[in-house]
Amino acid sequence: MKDHREFFNALADDGWRAVPGYVGVEEKILSGRFDHPTRTGAVTRLSRWAAGASVDHAVSHDWCEEVFLVSGTLSIGSTTQETWRLEAGTYAVRPAHVEHGPFFTRDGCLMIEFLYYPPTA
Repeated sequence: MKDHREFFNALADDGWRAVPGYVGVEEKILSGRFDHPTRTGAVTRLSRWAAGASVDHAVSHDWCEEVFLVSGTLSIGSTTQETWRLEAGTYAVRPAHVEHGPFFTRDGCLMIEFLYYPPTA
């Protein structure tokens, strides 16, 4: 369950932290938490990519995710071989263990992400 938080400025400068292993990518947790050992929980976060940030390999994880590109552009592929350029307003939903990426952004972008472990039967 997520804690109650009344309206606040999610875009304020405080609360951002670097995402380990991803240069130029920051996150701000808006609500929720994960318990990775028990594979439970849900998180809503903002993901802010600086101009030129990239993830040069495909990624996969144990949780599901929904991603909405709020502003900027995000490209799939490498900086030398772009396969798809995503614009603001683009949305994706992925089950756990779906490989995605690599990604890069020339001009920076902001995404809101809803991350959650799949429910158990």
